[in-house]
Amino acid sequence: MSDVAQRAEGVVPADEAARIDTTRLAALVASDRPATRPVISPVDGGVVGEVPVCTAEDVAAAVARAREAQRAWADTSVRARAAVIRRFGVLVLEDQDRLMDLATAEAGKARKDAFEEVGDIALAARWFGHVAHRVLRPRRVAGYMPVATHTTVRRRPKGVIGVISPWNYPLTLAVSDLMPALLAGNGVVLKPDSQTPFCALALVELLYRAGVPRDLVRVVTGPGTELGPAIVDEVDGLMFTGSTETGRVLAQQCGRRLITFSAELGGKNAMLVLPGADPERTAEGAVRACFSSSGQVCVGIERIFVADAVHDAFVEAFVARVSAIRVGTGWDADMGPLASAKQLERVTGHVRDAVEQGATVLTGGRARPDLGPHAHEPTVLVGVTSSMRVAREETFGPVVSVHRFGHHDEALDAAHDTPYGLNASIWGPVGLARRLAARLHVGTVNVNDGYAATWASHAAPMGGTRDSGMGRRHGRESLLTWTEPQTVAVQRFLPSTYLPGLTAERYARVMTAAIRLWRRVPAR
Repeated sequence: MSDVAQRAEGVVPADEAARIDTTRLAALVASDRPATRPVISPVDGGVVGEVPVCTAEDVAAAVARAREAQRAWADTSVRARAAVIRRFGVLVLEDQDRLMDLATAEAGKARKDAFEEVGDIALAARWFGHVAHRVLRPRRVAGYMPVATHTTVRRRPKGVIGVISPWNYPLTLAVSDLMPALLAGNGVVLKPDSQTPFCALALVELLYRAGVPRDLVRVVTGPGTELGPAIVDEVDGLMFTGSTETGRVLAQQCGRRLITFSAELGGKNAMLVLPGADPERTAEGAVRACFSSSGQVCVGIERIFVADAVHDAFVEAFVARVSAIRVGTGWDADMGPLASAKQLERVTGHVRDAVEQGATVLTGGRARPDLGPHAHEPTVLVGVTSSMRVAREETFGPVVSVHRFGHHDEALDAAHDTPYGLNASIWGPVGLARRLAARLHVGTVNVNDGYAATWASHAAPMGGTRDSGMGRRHGRESLLTWTEPQTVAVQRFLPSTYLPGLTAERYARVMTAAIRLWRRVPAR
C-alpha cells in the first residue's frame, strides 16, 4: 500500500474563512428571497456561509437588469472596457489571500492549487485587456468591386451571455469566459456551482471595484436543474463547463432558441511516453498532470501509455513520487481532499471495480477519512482493461492507469479508444512528438508538459472535440464567440447591378471581362 503522508499538511478548516464576510458576498446574489442554503466545506464539514436559493423569476429579473446596463456598456469604447479588465487582474493579485481561503474552504484546494487559479486569472486579464481592441476593431475587407465597393466587418455584442461555471476550478472558470464576454460589450448572468458560490461572488465584487457596472454582471445561486433552463430561456448565448450529459441537454435547449452555445465537457485524457523520454523528468511531470487539484481537472491525465524501452524505469520513478504525495490544504501539501462525498464515491467505485476485475494497485487505492471526510490517496493502477469503469468513464479524481505499448501507432489507437477528445500529453523527442500530436483527435496537445502549457497560453484557443465539447475559450475565438459580425458595404461611383445604358447582354460581357481582370488582383 501507499506511503502517502499519514497526516494532513497545514489543513485550512472552514472556520478559518470566517474572517471573510460571506454575508456581504451573499448580498451580491440577484435575489432577496428569504430561502437560503448552506455551503459546506469538504475540508472539515463546517459551514462556509449561506446563499439565497434563486428561482426562474430571479433569473429573468437578473437578465433584464443586465440587458438594460448592457446598452450603455456597448457604447463604451473597447479600450475603456479593457482598462476595467486590467484593473480587475491587479485587484485579484492584491486580494489573493482571501480568494485562496475561499477556494480551500469551498473546494478543498491545496494552497498551491488555489494560487494556480489566482495567477491564471491575472494573466488572462492582462492578455485580454491588451489585445481586445485589436481583435474587436472594425476590419476592412475586399469589396465586390475594387475601389467602388468599401466593405467593413464590425463586431457587435450579442447582448446578455449566460455563464454556468463548475466547482472544480471555482475561481478561474467563473471568469475565464466572463472577461471576454464583457470585453465584447455584453452583459453577463453568472450561475456558479452550488458548492462554490462564494469564490464567484468574491470575484464579481472585485469586478465591481474595478469599474464594471453592478447591473451588468449579475449572479444567481441555486439548483442547476431549475436555473440552467431558465438561463437558456433568457440569454443570447451560453457558456457551460461541466459534464457531457448536462452539456447535451443544454445544447438542445440552446438549439431550440438558435442561440450560441459553447462548452467544455468531460475528458479521458491520455499521456504518451515515447522512447527517448527521460524517466525521471517525465515522472515528475506526470505527477502534476495527474494529481493537481486532486485529479479534479478537466484537462488532467487519467491514462498513461509508456513505450517498452522506458516503461520499467518510468513506473519505478512515477510510483515513488506518487507515494510521497502529501494530502492536505496548506502550502506544504501536494494535493487536497476531494471536493464532495459524491466525488469520493465515484473514485472509490472506480478503484473497487478495477481491483475486482483483476487490476493491481501499485500505490494508494484507499479513502483516507483520517485526512478529511473526502480525502483519497493518489492511486496508480496497472492491468486495467477496457471492461473496467476506470477505463471507459471519466474518474475526475486522483486515479491513473499505466499501460505498456510497443509501437507508437498502438499508443495512438489506445489513446483514441474513448468518445472524448479534450487534451493529450506527449513526452519524448520533440520531432516525433510533434508528428504524433498532429494525429491526435483532441483540442489541445502538450509536448513535455501535462496540461498547463496549452491552458496558460491565453492567446491560443482551448477546448475539446467529440464528447468533450464545442466552441473554444481563450484566444481571439473567445472574444469573437460572443459577438455578431455585421458587414457594412458602401457602394461608390458605380452601381452594383446593371450599368446605365447597357443592355443585360452587354452588361454580362463587360462583367465577364472585369472578373477576368480582377482575378489577377490578389484578394485581401
